[in-house]
Amino acid sequence: MNHFVEDAVEVFAHQRTKAGNEYCGDGYFYTCTDQYFICVLADGLGSGINAFDSATAVISIVEQYHHEDVETIMHRCNKALFEKRGAAVAVFKVHFTKKEFTYSCVGNIRFFLYSSSGKLTYPLPVTGYLSGKPQTFRTQSYSYEQGSKFLLYSDGFHFQGLKSVLNAERPLQAIAEEIKRKPSYEDATFIIGSLF
Repeated sequence: MNHFVEDAVEVFAHQRTKAGNEYCGDGYFYTCTDQYFICVLADGLGSGINAFDSATAVISIVEQYHHEDVETIMHRCNKALFEKRGAAVAVFKVHFTKKEFTYSCVGNIRFFLYSSSGKLTYPLPVTGYLSGKPQTFRTQSYSYEQGSKFLLYSDGFHFQGLKSVLNAERPLQAIAEEIKRKPSYEDATFIIGSLF
C-alpha cells in the first residue's frame, strides 16, 4: 500500500490486478503542490494489456498537465484515448486556499467525501467512458471542511454503509487496511485521504 503525506493532505492508495493477469487495467496518479492536490483514477475497459494501455495514456496526461483545470485535463485524457480501447476516468483537484475541490468523472468510478461534521458528498458520474469521441463532462466544485476524508475507487471494490467505513473517529490507516482486506474479482484500486 502506498502512503503519501504533506502539510495539507494524507493519502493511502492500493491496487491489485485481476487474478491470472500480468497487467493491471487500472491506473492512478496523485501529486501535491503548495496550492493544490490532484488525483486521477483510470479504469481501462476490460482487463489485460489493452486496458493497461488505456489507463497508462490517461495517467501520463495528468502527470504532464496537472497544473491545468479539471475540465481541460478531462478533454486531454479523452483525446489521448482516441483509437484505444477506452477508460472510465475520474479527476479531482483540491484547492487549499479556497477550501474547495473540483471533480469530474466519466464511467463507473466512485467518489465520496465525508466531512468532519458527518455530511457525505457524492458527485454523480457521467455514464459511459472516454474513447476519443466527443464527450460531455459534468465538472462540479464543492467546498470542504478541514478534516474531511475522501475515497475514490474503481468498480473492483464494492461497499455498503460507507459512512461507517469513513467514520471520522478512526485513523486513516486503519480504514485503508480494512478496505485492502475486501475481496475483489477484477482489477481494483482505491485511494483514500484526509484533507487538513
